[in-house]
Amino acid sequence: MAELYPDDFDEFSMGALENQLASYIIDVRDVDERFSDLHGLCDLSKRLVQTKKHSNYPLVFRLVKLVLLLPVATASVERAFSAMKFIKNDLRSRMNDEFFSGCLVPYVEKIVFDSISNDAIIKTFQDMKPRRVQL
Repeated sequence: MAELYPDDFDEFSMGALENQLASYIIDVRDVDERFSDLHGLCDLSKRLVQTKKHSNYPLVFRLVKLVLLLPVATASVERAFSAMKFIKNDLRSRMNDEFFSGCLVPYVEKIVFDSISNDAIIKTFQDMKPRRVQL
């Protein structure tokens, strides 16, 4: 996992991560019994913070956080690609990036845009540049 995120773990950090992992495994498995009843990574991250071991093993904690974020990030990317496929179909295959982004953001963020009144959208559109016809 650390190799997939080189910005978070450089070469120096990789060696330190290996040392922290070895120390962490010995500490948690043999010494600290508060870690014996965990049922997943979520419980592990909570227990690391509760016992303040996240400050003793910061690279291990960073690795746990990355692993916890992976399913959320993957789902978000999949939703974005699904929305892109819906917006950019055969009928609208030739659109520039600005127009595409302008279509994609409201589609993905439906909940936010549902709370905005149509009058506010019309006023913003009208104020963008002078129009021949008022909406």
